[in-house]
Amino acid sequence: MDTKQLEQYFLDTAYIRTGGSAEELKCAEYLKEQCAKLGGEAYLEEFEVEVADIQEAKLFVDGKEIPCKGYKLAGSSEIEAPFYYMPNNDKCSLAECRGKIVMVDGYLGYWVYQDILENGAVGFITYDGNANYVDEDIDQRELRPYVSKGNKIPGVNINAKSAIALINSEPKTAKIVLKQEETKGKSHNVILDLPGECDEYIVLTAHYDSTSLSQGAYDNMSGSVGLLGLVEKFINTNHHYGLRFIWCGSEERGLLGSKAYTADHEEELKRVVLNVNLDMIGCIMGKFIACCTSEEKLVHYLQYFGSVEGFGIKAYQEVYSSDSTPFADKGVPAVSFARIAPNNTATIHNSYDTRKVMKMEHMQKDIEFIAKFVGTMANAKRCPVDKEMPEKMKEKLDYYLARKREPGK
Repeated sequence: MDTKQLEQYFLDTAYIRTGGSAEELKCAEYLKEQCAKLGGEAYLEEFEVEVADIQEAKLFVDGKEIPCKGYKLAGSSEIEAPFYYMPNNDKCSLAECRGKIVMVDGYLGYWVYQDILENGAVGFITYDGNANYVDEDIDQRELRPYVSKGNKIPGVNINAKSAIALINSEPKTAKIVLKQEETKGKSHNVILDLPGECDEYIVLTAHYDSTSLSQGAYDNMSGSVGLLGLVEKFINTNHHYGLRFIWCGSEERGLLGSKAYTADHEEELKRVVLNVNLDMIGCIMGKFIACCTSEEKLVHYLQYFGSVEGFGIKAYQEVYSSDSTPFADKGVPAVSFARIAPNNTATIHNSYDTRKVMKMEHMQKDIEFIAKFVGTMANAKRCPVDKEMPEKMKEKLDYYLARKREPGK
C-alpha cells in the first residue's frame, strides 16, 4: 500500500470516536467501505454497551470550584465530606478512607476501587495530564461496570496541575455533585472473512475506537490501517488457513468488542489457531515489539523470523493490554505487534495522539513484516503454535482480568 493511501486513511479518521458513540459508528462504516474498495465484503456485528450522558459534574474543595469531569456510569449523587489524598494503597493508608472523598494517584483500577469502597470512601477524585504540558485537558473517564459491580460512589477527574495545587493548599473538605442519565447503547465490530483451504483460521484484530481527548492516530488507527494493509496483501491470494479480520469497537472501555466477540463466538474459537493483534504501529520513534500470550516457542520463533527478514524486533512472553487478551483467555495463542514510542516522542489517550506522531514509511515497513509472518502462518501445513496456554500465562490472565489479585498490587 502506498504512502499516499495510508496518509488518506489517517486524514479521513482524524476525529474522536469513543466506544458507543455516533462517531465510532461512522468510523465502523468507513472501515467497511474501505474493505469494499479493496474487494472484500465486511459486515458490522453490534453489541450492547453501557452509556451515560452527564448533565452536571462539579467539584468544590474548601468551597472553591475546581475544573473537573464527572465519571460516567458512577451514578447520580451529591456528597460533601472530608478530603483525603491517598498516594499509597497499603492497609494503613486505606484505613483513613472511611467517610471521606479520596483522591488517588494514577488510574482507578479494579483493586484500588474495591479497596477504597471496602474501607468506607464516599467519593473519589483522580487526575491525569502532565504538569509540564501547557494544556489543562481533562479526560472523560468512566467507572466501568466490571469495576463497580453495581456498587457506585461518585467520582470526578481533574488535571494534574489542579491536583498539585490542591495538595499544596492542604484542603479540608470536598464536595462532588454528579448528575447523569445512564442507558444502554450499541458498539460494533467490523468483520471481514478471507476463506482458506481448510475450515480453521487465523483471527487478525485491531481496535478503531479512541479515548475522549484523542484522535487516536497512533492508538489505534495505526493498527486498523495496518489491517487494511493486510487485507490488500491477502485479498487475492490462496492460503491454507482462513483469515478473519476484526476491527474491534470499544477497546478503550475495557476490551469490550473483543470480549463480546469471544463470548458470542465461543464455539467457533475451537477453529481459531492463532490471533494476531495490531495495536500501535508505524510511529516515528520507538522499538518494534511482539508480545506473545502463548507458549514460549513463539517468542523464539519471532526473534529468529525477524533476523531472517532483517527486521529488528523484541519478542517476549506476557499479557498485552489489548484485544489479544480475550482470545488468549479462551485458549487461543495470541501475539500483539506494536511499535512502542518513548513517552517523550509520542503519547496516547490525550490530545497529542494525532497524525503528527506517525511516519507512513514506518507503517509500510511494519505492515510488510507482519504480512510476511501472517503469510507464513496462513500457509503452514499445520500451524506450529501449540493451542495450549502455559500455566504462567493463565495466571497472568487471571491477574489482568482481576479474577485474582497479583501479590503486592
